[in-house]
Amino acid sequence: MNESIGLGTLFLSSFLAATLLPGGSELVFAGVITTGAATVWPALAVATLGNTLGGMSSYVLGRLVPDKKIGARALDWVRRRGTLVLLLSWVPLIGDALCVAAGWLRLNPWWAALFIALGKFGRYCVIAGLIA
Repeated sequence: MNESIGLGTLFLSSFLAATLLPGGSELVFAGVITTGAATVWPALAVATLGNTLGGMSSYVLGRLVPDKKIGARALDWVRRRGTLVLLLSWVPLIGDALCVAAGWLRLNPWWAALFIALGKFGRYCVIAGLIA
């Protein structure tokens, strides 16, 4: 598999995995690295970018939800801690909900993108370290 195809597949997989759609990108990330389709740093950059953009698409979906009072405990938790909780956006099941909640709460999109990217990058670094 050549590098462009491998990185393109990785980007698409990473993006879709970070949306509300089910799926994961970890196996694709590991496959791209272990097969030599791409080296670690380009794969880290592409996976992080795709996953961050997917997370931000969930954030945008949250912004589209009408601003009504919802008393959910999870929303209160996000409200109290702010964008910093988005470092956990990589966690399966809750990560997507955190991104949607951040959008619904109208948290700063620039800080949201930064913390989503840092969380996603950290997760891919751990995976790359386990592969190496």
